[in-house]
Amino acid sequence: MKNVIWGLAVLLFIGCAKDNAENTMIVKGQIKNLKKGTIYLQKMRDTVMVTVDSVVLNGQDSYRLKDQVESPEMYFLSLEKSPEKYLTFFGENGTITIDTKLDKFYYSAKITGLANQKLLDEYEEMTGQFTNSRLDLIKAEFDAGQKGDSLKVDSIQNSLRSLERRKYYFATNFAVNHSDMEVSPYIALRDLYNANIKLLDTIKNSLTPKIKASKYGKELLKYMEEIQEEN
Repeated sequence: MKNVIWGLAVLLFIGCAKDNAENTMIVKGQIKNLKKGTIYLQKMRDTVMVTVDSVVLNGQDSYRLKDQVESPEMYFLSLEKSPEKYLTFFGENGTITIDTKLDKFYYSAKITGLANQKLLDEYEEMTGQFTNSRLDLIKAEFDAGQKGDSLKVDSIQNSLRSLERRKYYFATNFAVNHSDMEVSPYIALRDLYNANIKLLDTIKNSLTPKIKASKYGKELLKYMEEIQEEN
């Protein structure tokens, strides 16, 4: 009888361990030139930044952190909780590798992530082109203003508005095309919060039931309800 009970306990333990492993995110990597410091894995809980794991490095530059992920969401990796040394990534169950350098913690980061992070990288590479175009137009507008060329200023402002609309439509199309991924409602919340409600509605209607039930899916639905109540 004791052997039976022991066997059941072992099976239960293995089952729980398996479940936990399936819900675990591992974040690992290397920070070149780091001799000593503390690495923090953080995320937002309500409106407060909380630390979910940390590791003290002393004489080594490799780290390993983990967290139980209920629903994919944005995480923060920071060094000594410094505002100058932190980076963000889309966390989900599985292993994510983040390699960077001490002196260029954010800009030299190489994130080898899972599905949502890969899509976010693809999206941000494309939207980076919109950002560069906007900066060029702003500079041209400033130069035209300095010369007193009001007609050119008006033309550039029209171009800026057109560029903004194109950026909104691109974000909407990207989110709709990946409506089965958690990055979709995240993009809507981050980049389309002040866009036409119809664009948000288009994204909402495209989301799969699973994504609507995710962290950002629920937040998007709640945000849209608040907007509709105000109107």
